[in-house]
Amino acid sequence: MKPALPTLPALVARQAEQHPTALAVTDGASCLTYRELLDASGRLAAVLAARGVGPGSSVGLLCARSARFAVAQLAIWRTGALVVPLDPAYPRPRIAEMTADADVRLVLGDKALLAEAGLPAEHTLVLTERGTEAAEATGAAVPDAAEPDAPALLYYTSGSTGRPKGVLVPHRAVADLVTAPDAIALGPRDRVLFHSTPSFDAATFELWAPLAHGAATAISPADRPSAEELVRDVERFGVTTAFITTALFHHLAARQSRIFGVLRTLAVGGEALAPDHAGAVLRAFPWLELYNVYGPTEATTFTTAHRITPADCESGPVPIGRAFGGSTTAVLDERLAPVDAGTVGELWIGGERLAHGYLGRPELTAERFRELPGLGRAYRSGDLVRQRTDGTLEFHGRTDDQVKVRGFRIEPGEVEQALLQFPEVAEVAVVVRRAGQADAALTACVVPAEGAATAVESLRTRLAERLPAHLVPTAWTVLAGLPLNGSGKVDRRALAAAPDPAAAEHAPAEAELTPIQQVVAEAWSRALERPITDPAADFLAEGGHSLLAMWVVDDLREDLGVELSLADFLGHPTVAGQAELLERALRAADDTPGAAQR
Repeated sequence: MKPALPTLPALVARQAEQHPTALAVTDGASCLTYRELLDASGRLAAVLAARGVGPGSSVGLLCARSARFAVAQLAIWRTGALVVPLDPAYPRPRIAEMTADADVRLVLGDKALLAEAGLPAEHTLVLTERGTEAAEATGAAVPDAAEPDAPALLYYTSGSTGRPKGVLVPHRAVADLVTAPDAIALGPRDRVLFHSTPSFDAATFELWAPLAHGAATAISPADRPSAEELVRDVERFGVTTAFITTALFHHLAARQSRIFGVLRTLAVGGEALAPDHAGAVLRAFPWLELYNVYGPTEATTFTTAHRITPADCESGPVPIGRAFGGSTTAVLDERLAPVDAGTVGELWIGGERLAHGYLGRPELTAERFRELPGLGRAYRSGDLVRQRTDGTLEFHGRTDDQVKVRGFRIEPGEVEQALLQFPEVAEVAVVVRRAGQADAALTACVVPAEGAATAVESLRTRLAERLPAHLVPTAWTVLAGLPLNGSGKVDRRALAAAPDPAAAEHAPAEAELTPIQQVVAEAWSRALERPITDPAADFLAEGGHSLLAMWVVDDLREDLGVELSLADFLGHPTVAGQAELLERALRAADDTPGAAQR
């Protein structure tokens, strides 16, 4: 009989026993050894148990990336409870919807974030560097109550019906991901960068894979790290291994980032990988171990992996590789029969890393997770792949309307349902224009209700109050009607291929710009690929997003020698607002001792 996979607390406890004084977690401000991590999580677990947290409980975690985040997640698991990661950037209604759906009775987190989320004080517990503000005595240590098949994480993904769906990931699935012997190799001397938002399932690999191998997790402390901040974190922490989204990889590759010369291993995933970018990086940094990884949340972060060679980049798509660890894959046709090698079919995923299903959605779980002959329980991914004769897989699109933009999985139906709640919207279709490119745009094609005036900026603002930023379209088109195909359905391909009206809608305003505003406007113009001349122009309203913001931040640093953080950039989204911040930074640089005399 195959031995049961361990729980995450058991994996960390094993390393604490073998390497108690080895570095486990650092965020720059604090460091924890394995013994300190285990002891701190044990104390917090006792506090949680005193609050009634135990097996069957769901505990929200609303905390910035930090050492205390790792302590809190481990503590929740040690009580036997389920962790519900909450993104600090999500609007209040989204957080409220998630906590209600998951029946969360307690949310741990940072004091300011808990206040911003508007959560009732009696249902929250504030984390501090020393543990918690809770006044109750911890009492005796509580025994670890986690079980391998118990749910460990609840990740919410976009839902086609307008409701986000919660994916229940068990301990055994995460344990298989982080201990698979044929996965990305990690050892005690490695340091892995944790920079993903905690609600993105890549965080599972970034935080817990190193801790399962006696390595260290290096936590990027910036709320929204810019490309340059990521490079600096890699350098100052001595990071050897990292994961980044495909969109970010393309951005860094286009700019020949020095990050590739520092890392030993880099995993890339989320969208189709451009062969030319991958090839250029490997030619410039031949020692880099570059992996293309693939996997849906329902199969726990990564299902397949492929170490890329220069030959992979010469023609055709870069392979997504083979299943590793306890995962299995099958490529099937519409009748669920295996297809021949070289034929495109739908990818079904089986094995140890499958989620339990969707919380409170038995019909959807039964639809997507099925028992198949020869494969056992399997997840229908909706992804089209082709299996090469050597067994590696290539990605060839989707069977449905689901899209990915900058690594985020998006069901257009969720955005459409939210927009249809507004009385001035009669019909809407959400598509991606320039899919797979750095400037890919989630686009809302809106048909106004009869007699209604449709103010795009008002729709955008109200939608951002309900949905996470990645679900808010960056481009908008107002139409008299939606085009239909021969079957009478909305012709999404025609909408996606239509010219972007942005240039026509955003005619350059003639306005006097200060010299610094001119530098900002020129950087925006390069990123947005159209002239920006209005000091009041808003980056997000002009179709910008976080990845394009990274481009602009990099350009401004090179042009002016000072840097905006990505958080400041997005918090001051106008040309004039950013120019004012840059002017202050330039004056501060001039006033520092040792600054050059002018």
